Amino acid sequence: MKRDDQTGLAFGGNKARKLEFIMGDVLEQGADSIVTWAGVQSNWCRQVAAGAARAGKRAVLVLLKRPGLPASEDGNLLIDRVFQADVRIQETSGEKGFLEYENVEEWVGPVLREEEAAGRKPYLAPIGGSIVEGSMGGPFGAFGYVLAFAELLEQAGALGFKPKSVVLATGSAGTQAGLLAGAKLLSPETRVVGISVAGTGPDISRLVEGITQAVLDEIGDGEKVDLDEIVVFDEYLGEGYGILNQGIVETIGLVAGTEGVLLDPVYTGKAMAGFLDLAGKGLFDDEDVVFLHTGGTPALFPYREGLLDGIRT
Repeated sequence: MKRDDQTGLAFGGNKARKLEFIMGDVLEQGADSIVTWAGVQSNWCRQVAAGAARAGKRAVLVLLKRPGLPASEDGNLLIDRVFQADVRIQETSGEKGFLEYENVEEWVGPVLREEEAAGRKPYLAPIGGSIVEGSMGGPFGAFGYVLAFAELLEQAGALGFKPKSVVLATGSAGTQAGLLAGAKLLSPETRVVGISVAGTGPDISRLVEGITQAVLDEIGDGEKVDLDEIVVFDEYLGEGYGILNQGIVETIGLVAGTEGVLLDPVYTGKAMAGFLDLAGKGLFDDEDVVFLHTGGTPALFPYREGLLDGIRT
């Protein structure tokens, strides 16, 4: 297991590696505030708030609350408040699922205009920090996971193995895309396996394809990504993004009880449940596999009721 829940910025998580590049761009552009969006218990927004505070910038977070998700002032939302982010909660229908995140102009546009009217220069960072849109001229967040893949290979080599597969939770696709770009450049025989926590396999695969190709184009080595190289399993999505089920509860308990490691109910718990099922079906026979822990453990607290009910079952 590669412990990116230990990266150190505001309880850690994969977004710390992404923000290393994004905050550099924020400073270079001379922005005063960072505007972004995601779900109401977003790990991305929590770490953006922390990164903005560290850089002396203002964070404005547009948090989309879908039906069935906890929205108490707890977990990541509590931490957003501690970092004094300007939080805007928007109710959404949830009918479009993950695709609701692809068109948020009606919520984000007014916020950008408010920032400009107040005399500030806003920087619009897209959800997850890797899609080339808003103020980002490149897939900056995904660059962090090209470097992470190189780091992973070095660490594995020091332990005497080379991973045949790297397994992770995949949502906004930047982490998987960065790892895939790194694999293509440094270890083409290593398979990057995404367990979708947010959308259908085809939807997530298209996002991965676009970001991976943008990374490869920026690096300028002439490599092309093919959809056949993108592995996304959506069979473990359950009732949708952020919806807890008994299988996730049992997986969190299993890993806690055997490894002393905490997973979260939205990303890593679901991904580990998928990984264990796929391993049981023989997908990783005789392979060295690394599971990437992408963080998210603050979400354990707002999900306490569902977790406790599941543990007692």
